[in-house]
Amino acid sequence: MKYLVIAAGLLSTTAAYADAPELTVYTYDSFVSDWGPGPAVEKAFEEICGCDLKLVGAGDGAALLARIKLEGERSDADVVLGLDTNLTAAAKATGLFADHSVTADYALPVTWTDATFAPYDWGYFSFVHNADAAAPANFKELAASDKKIVIQDPRSSTPGLGLLMWVKAAYGDEAPAIWADLADNVVTVTKGWSEAYGMFLEGEADMVLSYTTSPAYHLIAEEDSSKAAAVFDEGHYMQVEVAGKLAASDQPELADQFLAFMVSDAFQSIIPTTNWMYPAVTPADGLPAGFETLVEPGKSLLLTEDEAAAVRDAALDEWLTALSQ
Repeated sequence: MKYLVIAAGLLSTTAAYADAPELTVYTYDSFVSDWGPGPAVEKAFEEICGCDLKLVGAGDGAALLARIKLEGERSDADVVLGLDTNLTAAAKATGLFADHSVTADYALPVTWTDATFAPYDWGYFSFVHNADAAAPANFKELAASDKKIVIQDPRSSTPGLGLLMWVKAAYGDEAPAIWADLADNVVTVTKGWSEAYGMFLEGEADMVLSYTTSPAYHLIAEEDSSKAAAVFDEGHYMQVEVAGKLAASDQPELADQFLAFMVSDAFQSIIPTTNWMYPAVTPADGLPAGFETLVEPGKSLLLTEDEAAAVRDAALDEWLTALSQ
């Protein structure tokens, strides 16, 4: 009889799980990796939502928008997490996103008033290198050096697109000349951040496009202080990563609950030591020890979403022309 009771209990639990609503969140691959925020976020949200949170890796950040455009209103996604301000204008133009109701005391360097997308982290792009090697102080010094770099494709990667915006924001009409000079420094262009950073760690390049926060991973997770972020005197381009809900979601209330959870301490406290970025809302316990050692750019660069949309195609053409020579 006791075995029948146990079996009935298992069936009841299975049925309850099957009846739980499912929330599907499209994001980038590194977010859902074993070492990324995904597993901890999934566990924490499912403890309060009574739902099944399904995190789907869809390549790198810029690939998310392409997938949503392709799927349109037929998409299984309820929430997209991993776009940034270089893509939000294009995302809004699809008409596929609905406004959010998120409110938070943001710790961003910029004022946030976007009604469609809510931020969850931010950082500064930088070239990461071995700390015992001299680093250039700007793009022109990098181009004049024999340093070999790995960068990401701006058509699929938000860091790759951020680099285009960085050069454009710093140099304007001089950007094509900067890219022409940088072309012979580029070892390869990868589809996403993970591939590029892995190549750098394997010694296939002297520097890799990443973030000023990347050395924190090595310092905190590996007790390794051998990596550093180069500080460029032109300034550093800022990335603000965001999430938004799809207008066609069949779980709109659950999507709203997830976005509200995203700016809560339970989510934000996960970000610094899994996504290795600055959280959009400062956790109750502050930033982890080690973050105080990170370099701070002397100048911040950031195009508005409309400015980024206006220069994106031209910047991409300049990049493609330079690297194809």
